[in-house]
Formats: sequence, structure tokens, C-alpha cells
Amino acid sequence: MKLHIQNNFTSQLPADSLEANVPRQVYEACFSFVDPLKPSRPILIHASTEVAEEIGLSKEDLQSDDFLNIFSGNTIYAGTKPFAMCYAGHQFGNWAGQLGDGRAINLTEITNKNKSFTLQLKGAGPTPYSRTADGFAVLRSSIREYLCAEAMFHLGVPTTRSLSLMLSGDQVLRDVLYNGNPAYEQGAIVSRVAPTFIRFGSFEIFASRKDLVNLKLLTDFTIKKHFPNIKEEDVHKYLRFFEEVTQATLKMIVEWQRVGFVHGVMNTDNMSIHGITIDYGPYGWLEDYDSGWTPNTTDNQHKRYRFGNQPEIALWNLYQLANALYPLIDDAKALEAILEAYTSNYEKKYLSMMQDKLGLQNKLNDDLFLVNRLTELLEKAETDMTIFFRNLSNITKEDSAVLAFDRIKDAFYNEKELIEDTLKYWHDWFEIYTFRINEQILTDLERKEKMNLVNPKYVLRNYISQLCIDDSEKGDYSLLNELFEILKNPYDEQPDFQKWFAKRPDWARNKVGSSMLSCSS
Repeated sequence: MKLHIQNNFTSQLPADSLEANVPRQVYEACFSFVDPLKPSRPILIHASTEVAEEIGLSKEDLQSDDFLNIFSGNTIYAGTKPFAMCYAGHQFGNWAGQLGDGRAINLTEITNKNKSFTLQLKGAGPTPYSRTADGFAVLRSSIREYLCAEAMFHLGVPTTRSLSLMLSGDQVLRDVLYNGNPAYEQGAIVSRVAPTFIRFGSFEIFASRKDLVNLKLLTDFTIKKHFPNIKEEDVHKYLRFFEEVTQATLKMIVEWQRVGFVHGVMNTDNMSIHGITIDYGPYGWLEDYDSGWTPNTTDNQHKRYRFGNQPEIALWNLYQLANALYPLIDDAKALEAILEAYTSNYEKKYLSMMQDKLGLQNKLNDDLFLVNRLTELLEKAETDMTIFFRNLSNITKEDSAVLAFDRIKDAFYNEKELIEDTLKYWHDWFEIYTFRINEQILTDLERKEKMNLVNPKYVLRNYISQLCIDDSEKGDYSLLNELFEILKNPYDEQPDFQKWFAKRPDWARNKVGSSMLSCSS
């Protein structure tokens, strides 16, 4: 097994001057060197041959003892020094100070086919940033992380990738509901892959401490290494960097809203400067379309990170990044112009995305009424978002409003309970919608094909994840293997797996792990 090592981050940025792996405040450093804790009996559960190929490993490499040992943290690859990153962040809108990689350890940076990657283990032991935690992860959360990153990638959503999922062979104590009833669970380790794991909080830590020397060092490094297209100098390059991060973040959020994904913990330390989805904790996909839904039990009262608020939270987080970069720029108006453009750009891109979901090719600004009215109706009664939009492509130009409605009614959880007024509203909406699709040049089949490229049939619903977790905790990984393959082709019909194209069952409505989730992992 051969990796092409490239230790830019650790060779060009300041390291923690202390070597002790104990929880503490770390100053004037971007990272701390720290080794993973050796697992007692690592076992490979699953590995992605696709991601392996992306980083230069073969299918045979995945079966080797070297792979098992290196990506469980049991041995350290020659020529590398694992490290944990130092960063800060705002959590639920409040300044939290230093956070850092509390249970993530970066093995190394590598290159393959002119692309750079950072390889990271999640759940491989404590770091100086673990605070009161142990740095480990349990199987249930690791399965959710492993499957979700790959599901998101194949949905076309910017994301980290998953390389491998392993059992550590150790028991980990967790209080799932934070109700004073901790229990031991199986420990697990996920290997994650990303261009880097640099976050908004990486810049916030230095700005908050007025450490402008290291703020500049990190920003210059990030631009040179990861934004080589930026050719501007001085203040202008920092503005361009912020603008690119803003645009990438906007694109990510539009994709989240397109597929109905709710992150659940949009703290600034969970925001990547690459505009990729990182840190899959209490996430979820909308079952019934509910703009006020959050999958995070910790957020249940204020619902800061609810589905409908994600675009605004992304902007709020960008304001915090702007504040962190301000000492390098000293031009509030220039930063504000970029932030103000976010709102108008998001509205345009959101409308265009929704028009694509509706199969409208000759796009009109007037469609905003159609879109807004639709989202209002989707919330009037429990309506499965994924099934609704997927079935919408079955409507033809010849359909009456009533027949069009019949084609999507399977998406309702209680279709028979729809009141008369709601039915009339739906028929009125379909009158407008069928009129609009009759204005399209595309045939019904062409429109259906295009719509099915943006409206997935299969998403990683929480209850499906929980079924997989239940089996896996008993040592049965057949469903995990099946889901991994299904989620690689979420837009295909896959008739053999039709049973997973279904509304959330009643038993999962309020079941722990199938509806709401905690941050306990």
C-alpha cells in the first residue's frame, strides 16, 4: 500500500509547542501533533473502493493488514505525523471559544492525480481539544456518518467522503438521551477524506485572540494551497477568498434544500471553507415537508437549525467569518457588499433550483408565486417531500388538475384526512402547474427524465439508518452493504429496492434514532 505523502499543513503552519496529550488551551498554533490510541481488536466492516481509488489505493489494498492497521490508528504510516487541528467557533449562536478536533485525528495529507486530500480518523482517541470527552465514537453514529457522506456525494451535494468503517474492539460509554442513563456501546472508527478540514472556526480562533500573525499565516496558506486561482494581491486576495467561500457555501445550502437535508448542527466550527458538508451528527432528511423541523434534540426548543432557517444561518456564519478576516482587510463596506449579495444570489439560485425540481425549463420570475404556494401547501398536511417531488414527474400535459393531484397523493401521510378547502387549494395549484408544463417544449418523457435527475428516489431516511444500526449492532452488516449500493444511485429507479421508496412508518415517528437525534456519539 503506497500513499503519496504531502505534509504541507504541518510543515508550513505553526505547531503546538507542547507535546502532552491532555485537554488544555492551545495558543499560537494551528494544530497539535497527536497519535491515535491503538484499538484493542480492529475489524473492517466496510470500505469504499471508489474513494480508495480516488486517493490512489486499490481494491486489494483495502483487504491488506496495512490498511486495517493504518486506518484504525493501530500503526502510523511511514513519514507521517498525525495531528489534531485547533479552531474555535460559535455554537448555537454563542461564542464557545477554543474547540478543535476533539475526536478527529488527521493522519496525513496526500496527493493523487494532481488532487490533494487530508485523511482523517474520527473516533480514534483523545486530543488536547477533547475537553471532558474521551475522543471515541460509537458504532451507531459512525454508521450514520459513513453512509451519509457517500449518500450526499452521489446526490450531488458537496461533502466529505467516507473511506472506511471499522470496529475498534473497545467499549465506549455514552448517554444517548443525556438523561443520566449511560451505557456501553461498541466503539467504531470512520476514515474521512476531504481537500482539507479547515473551517470558519480555524480563522475565528486567531481573530478572537488578536493573534494577527497566525491569522495571516493561515489565510495566506489556505489561499495559496487551496485557492490557487486567486491571483490578486494584498487586501484584494483576502476579499476574493471570502467571496469564493461565500459562493461555495451558498451552493452547498441550495443543494441541501434541494434534497431536503437538514444538518442539525450548523455551528461555525462545522462550516468548511470549501463549501462541503462536514461533521454528520444529528442530521436528517425531511420526511414530511416541514420548514420548522430540526433533527437535533438539543435544538428542539429554539429550532435555530431548522430546515427553513439553513440559508439564514449560513449567512450568519459567513458574517462571523467576515469578522474574523476583517483585521486582514480593514474594509467593512467591501465585506458587507459580498454578504449582501448572498441574499439576492440565494433567492435567484433557490428559485432556479425549484424550477428544475418542477420541470420548468423556460424559467419565469413569476414562478416564485408557484413555488411559494407549493411550499405553503406541502406544510398544510403531512406530505413526504421525496415522494412528492419524485412522483411529480409522472404528471402529463394532458392531465386535469384532479388527475395530476391523484398522481402525487401517495405522498400524503393521511390523504383521506385532507379537508375540502385543502383539496381545493391543491387543485388550484395544479391548474397553474399543468398550464406551465404545457408551455414547455419538452415532451412529457423528456421532462420526466430531467426532473428525475434532480429529485432523488432514495435518500438516507433516519428510520432506515436506524434499522441498519440495529442489525449492525448484532453483527449483521447485510443491510449496511445493501444501503451503500442503493445510495450510490439515488436517482435511478432500482425496482429491486422499491421497498425503500416509502414514507416513514408509524413506529418510527417518535422513536429515538428514527426521528430526533442527540449529539451523543
